[in-house]
Amino acid sequence: MGETVQLYIDGMWRDGATRETTDFWDPATGATAGAVAVATSKDLEEACSAADRGFRLWRAKSAVERSGLLRKASALIRERSAVIAPLLTREQGKPLAQARQEVESSADIFEWFAEEGRRVYGRIIPSRAPDVRLSVTREPVGPVASFSPWNFPLAQAARKIGAALASGCSVILKGPEEAPEALARIVGALHDAGIPAGVLNLVYGVPSEISSFLIPHPAIRKISFTGSTVVGKQLAAMAGAHMKRATMELGGHSPTLVFEDANLERAADLLTAFKFRNAGQVCTSPARILIQDKVYGEFKSKLVERAARLKTGNGSDPGTDMGPLANPRRVQAMEAFVQDATDRNASVATGGRRIGNQGNFFEPTILEDVPQPARIMNEEPFGPIMTLQRFADFDSMVEEANRLPYGLAAYAYTRSARTAAMVSDAVESGMVSINHHGLGLPETPFGGVKDSGYGSEGGSEAMEPYMVSKFVTHSLVD
Repeated sequence: MGETVQLYIDGMWRDGATRETTDFWDPATGATAGAVAVATSKDLEEACSAADRGFRLWRAKSAVERSGLLRKASALIRERSAVIAPLLTREQGKPLAQARQEVESSADIFEWFAEEGRRVYGRIIPSRAPDVRLSVTREPVGPVASFSPWNFPLAQAARKIGAALASGCSVILKGPEEAPEALARIVGALHDAGIPAGVLNLVYGVPSEISSFLIPHPAIRKISFTGSTVVGKQLAAMAGAHMKRATMELGGHSPTLVFEDANLERAADLLTAFKFRNAGQVCTSPARILIQDKVYGEFKSKLVERAARLKTGNGSDPGTDMGPLANPRRVQAMEAFVQDATDRNASVATGGRRIGNQGNFFEPTILEDVPQPARIMNEEPFGPIMTLQRFADFDSMVEEANRLPYGLAAYAYTRSARTAAMVSDAVESGMVSINHHGLGLPETPFGGVKDSGYGSEGGSEAMEPYMVSKFVTHSLVD
């Protein structure tokens, strides 16, 4: 077992008040990878006090000074990528190349917010009277409680930390207990860059206890959550009861519309790579592949051939295309989805089984002829399973794409500019990507509609929830 991953409160690494810890595991082997400290209510109270003090200090610093610290942290993360990426693979499971990409993406996010924070402008409003001046200033909302997930523990945390710090807010980040160490190294880079004590705090522990403590706390002014729709609705209700701002990036069930005029080779290559990235544990992962009748058979063959040749194994092994699922619960969930679908007369085109008895491995899986009542047609898969459906025309494809209450991401493949425009207008989704999978860049909005949440964690829109507008009217008459 490695050293215990500690809490980071008020500028110091420390154990929890009771010194309680919980283990985390290597999903490729099932072996214990380490232990992480568990925060108590005493630790959380101290984190809130630290964040309140840190906010008063941090908001007083200039945007240029805040930017410089974030840029320095970004550079340190890049320098330490060779150390951080293997830790991420060990505790989360994704192939090392994908882990390196996530570390670099985290650095990019901090760098982008470092620059965007220098562009938070107010405005002057033309007055109706010559002796009155009207202005609007933008101020940080206050200390933020952020909750980041285990599937992208670095990049999603960077989105929350970056937007908050660039806006002048302090942060208490509740990290994922399943993947704590790599995230602690990211926080360590921010510490080494010179972030003042209290401005950034990192806690781990029992999720329900931490959220129930932080969200109602008077010091907390905003929450940011990435996770399931079920939990997100509970936290949003709690935030609403205490009049707290909230950004919610929740689940998805992303439809992909493949039209008969699409470049099928390119679509199959990109769709396979994107679907099975991180073993399908991606909120924007394509789930329902809707294929026009004329090309259904041909496109199905291309997908099956590509999925079947993916190499599944330990993420640290060279040549691994898909690593293990993050925990045994996800393997059980995949088995249940497949069993339910086949019980309803669906066919397994490829995959469908767990691999071996060690680690959390499951085959890249494609199901077809899945009836609409099947669970996987209605619940977010969050794993390496895609379903194929054939459709006759545009309207029926869009009807299925919009059928579910989710609306995070959607994809389409077509050579027709008219069809592409129709898809972008008709599909109910916060993000639509056509002829590629171009989501999640720091400079672009990232968020959904309907049960997939509200608010954005990318682009200039990400700064908005962390700021309040103050109107000032000033009469020049004594």
